[in-house]
Amino acid sequence: MLTSSVLKNIEFNSQRPVVNVLFETNFTKEIRIAMESGVEMKEHKTQYPIVVELVDGKLDFGVEGEIHHLEKGDILALDGGIPHNLIAKENSIVRLTLTKYDTSDRVKDVASK
Repeated sequence: MLTSSVLKNIEFNSQRPVVNVLFETNFTKEIRIAMESGVEMKEHKTQYPIVVELVDGKLDFGVEGEIHHLEKGDILALDGGIPHNLIAKENSIVRLTLTKYDTSDRVKDVASK
């Protein structure tokens, strides 16, 4: 059994999203992304599907030029190969689920740009 917390030991950065791997299983990688209000995760894509849950806060989730206003508790699934970006409208905590084939380093790389 693996355990972690999406809400404990959260760090925000005024310049970039803060990415933490919560744990990896045989089939997924669970990642927390903490975004201070105003911080953007630039447009990017992955070849694999993802699931995004907004645990807390508000953010704009852009998908192919359309902006989706997410609020605490919203969840979405996105197929691979689709460009998307995130802009925090207030301090926000995102839970990102990746397939085991995707890498957490890819997410960290996107966040650092």
